[in-house]
Amino acid sequence: MQEDQQKKEIMNRRHFSFRLNLFFFATFFLFSVLIVRLAILQFVEGPQLKEEESALGSKPVAIPPIRGNILDSSGKAIAYSTSTQSLYYTIEPGTKVEDSKALAARLYADFQEHGDDKSLTLDDIIKNMDLDYRKNTISVPRRIKTGLNQKEIAYFLENRDLYKGVEIVEESIRHYDQDTVAVQLVGYLKKFESGASDLDQYKGKDKNKDLQLKYLPQETVGFDGLEMMYQDELRGKNGLKTYPINSSGRIIGPPVITKPEKGNNIVLTINRDVQLATEKAIMDQLANSSNLRKKQQKPKTGYAVAMEVNTGKVIAMASMPDYDPKVWEGGGISTEDYNKIKGIMGNGTIRSIYGPYNDEEEVKKLTSSLVPLGSTMKPLTVLVGLNEKLITPSTYYNDDGTFYYGKEGTHRRAIRNSGGHAYGMMDPARAIAKSSNPFMAEKVGNALYFAHKGNTSVDIWDSYMKQFGLGVLTGSGLPYEHKGLVNYYHEAEAASAQSALIQASFGQQGRYTTLQLAQYTSMLANRGKRMKPQFVSKIIDREGNLVEGFTPEVLNTVDFPDSYWKEVESGMSQVKVKVFEDAPYRVNRKTGTSEQLVGGKTIDNSVFIAYAPAEKPVLAVAVVVPFGGFGSESAAPIARKIFDAYDEAIGLHGVPKKPAANETNGSDSGSNTNTAE
Repeated sequence: MQEDQQKKEIMNRRHFSFRLNLFFFATFFLFSVLIVRLAILQFVEGPQLKEEESALGSKPVAIPPIRGNILDSSGKAIAYSTSTQSLYYTIEPGTKVEDSKALAARLYADFQEHGDDKSLTLDDIIKNMDLDYRKNTISVPRRIKTGLNQKEIAYFLENRDLYKGVEIVEESIRHYDQDTVAVQLVGYLKKFESGASDLDQYKGKDKNKDLQLKYLPQETVGFDGLEMMYQDELRGKNGLKTYPINSSGRIIGPPVITKPEKGNNIVLTINRDVQLATEKAIMDQLANSSNLRKKQQKPKTGYAVAMEVNTGKVIAMASMPDYDPKVWEGGGISTEDYNKIKGIMGNGTIRSIYGPYNDEEEVKKLTSSLVPLGSTMKPLTVLVGLNEKLITPSTYYNDDGTFYYGKEGTHRRAIRNSGGHAYGMMDPARAIAKSSNPFMAEKVGNALYFAHKGNTSVDIWDSYMKQFGLGVLTGSGLPYEHKGLVNYYHEAEAASAQSALIQASFGQQGRYTTLQLAQYTSMLANRGKRMKPQFVSKIIDREGNLVEGFTPEVLNTVDFPDSYWKEVESGMSQVKVKVFEDAPYRVNRKTGTSEQLVGGKTIDNSVFIAYAPAEKPVLAVAVVVPFGGFGSESAAPIARKIFDAYDEAIGLHGVPKKPAANETNGSDSGSNTNTAE
């Protein structure tokens, strides 16, 4: 019995020792974990926690960046931004129109008392409030006035409790040249929150963790043209106002300010004098269309591109009529203003637009800016014929005025010259000069079909078109550029490959942009180098330091024998165009009249291409005037004024004729009504 008691005591001591050891071990383990955790907090997570502590004690507010300027080739601003203080009004839910108008009256009185600018009327303030939601939804703040002076700022800040929904915002305001230089090329801005955030280019920009790079809902961003294409270079970086706050989130001191960084400036290749002369030439021609042979045709739009042959620099790009870009100030546009410009706000030299119109029924009676090339295709047709060995420079053809193809009977079709002319014996150069449709149709289009048969022949034609930039993007990089409309494949399916090639040979089976036409013309001038169109010569920072330069870029080359180029050049030099007869420089050119069925009527579009000086080409010009009649009637006179303006401002022979001129007016030489198309 005593022995059992001893064993029991021994077991109890052992259990106690075990529990005591377990307790010490657990305590040691917990202290070890605590020490390790403290070490991690101090040495690993310490810096981050300090940042969070600092953040809890401060409130950063982003200041929108100041956008860089867009300058013409001389360095004069076309679009520029200024930093300013603006007064905004937000319509709160449940606000009555009468209350908003009463507030407008108070604001008007305040502006009259404290403001420097007395031009803002009560009606202007009410219009800016957008009480009928024509411009913005209810949640979007409305800009009432920009450019507040110090008295106005102080007054509204001191009396903020009296002005419900009113706030002062520091922002960057975009201004545009009053001469409206290259409006559609430059483009416009919209509020980031007003649709820009849905574009691929801007997706996720408002989620950037870096506050200086994060896009702000109310900032304006490029929505078209160069403003959009060079958004990253132009934008700059946000500034910051960092306010100290207490544990309750109240501001307890003045902010620490990091100023916004202004974006870079872009210097364009656009020459102001040549651009304005181009715009004026188009508008003058549209206003003076009474000389057209088809009196019922009244052109409403015109498009022109002037591009340097060996550099690809675009000196002028005009889509007319244009508009005053001030309608976009504030990053939005009213329904009234939008309806006024909806048909012309796009760049018609690179995409399909219709010009001014009121409703969809009126659009059906218009043709877009994409028109068939007409006879301006013929220099390329001859090159195709020569390179495919269908003709030679010494080939002779008797043009009796008509070429027939297709089976006898209902499928028999006739190709005739404009006006029913018969030009007799001709070689390829004279066929270009006289604009012979039968020559192109029989000796190239029809011959190409029989040389290869079927769609293979159409593929060969298509390959040449694309090599010369027709039916493919020009490489300009401009947003929303159209690659043109290729119709010859559709004609091959609907009718025959033979019909497709014959029609295409004289310019009726493809619709292309004016920029594509200018690029193609430059290839005729430089003998086969397809230059990338360039609109920016350099990017500089706000101090004027070079950020990025641009050099000429050849997209592809076409290698033909010199004799082929000479044949085409000979033909283009012989084209009769009255407005160029007295030109002080030699010009190779080609007129074109493209026919289209529009609104149930066949209309003529005026098309013209040219380059000069013929002996050493510098500048290529393409002009398109829908509804403009023959190429010599509307398009050629515009081109003449463009060449004259370039010669005066820059110099076709390397020396400007009038380097100090403030205005450039091309000669007004009238138009020719007796030229074959």
